[in-house]
Amino acid sequence: MFAPMGDSLLSYGMKQIGNISLHHPAELLLAITNPWVGLGIVLLFGFFASYMTALSWADLTYVLPASSLGYVFLALIARFFLHEQVSVTRWLGIALVSSGVGFVTSGPELTKRRRQKHSEQVVEVSR
Repeated sequence: MFAPMGDSLLSYGMKQIGNISLHHPAELLLAITNPWVGLGIVLLFGFFASYMTALSWADLTYVLPASSLGYVFLALIARFFLHEQVSVTRWLGIALVSSGVGFVTSGPELTKRRRQKHSEQVVEVSR
């Protein structure tokens, strides 16, 4: 939830600020002072920390599809809170991503086996 919320807050804040350019770094720094942009950045840092934590114990092929469900949340936030128009084509694309996540999760459970080994080590250390 950190990523879609952070992205949404960045979008909301940047719509208040207006157009900026990479050719004017001062504009970028000024954009950070917008509270919505700042909060969006904080939430994206939270996503990054969560993502790193998940990757420390799980396979990328397990973590990445789980994080891709954020596309569904992002589309719902954009539609109902930012009042953006989400076309039928975009909804179909989101459905396609979601179904792809379903295919990936039905694969082998390498992550589960690794995690069990890790928890067994923790039990042995605590004895």
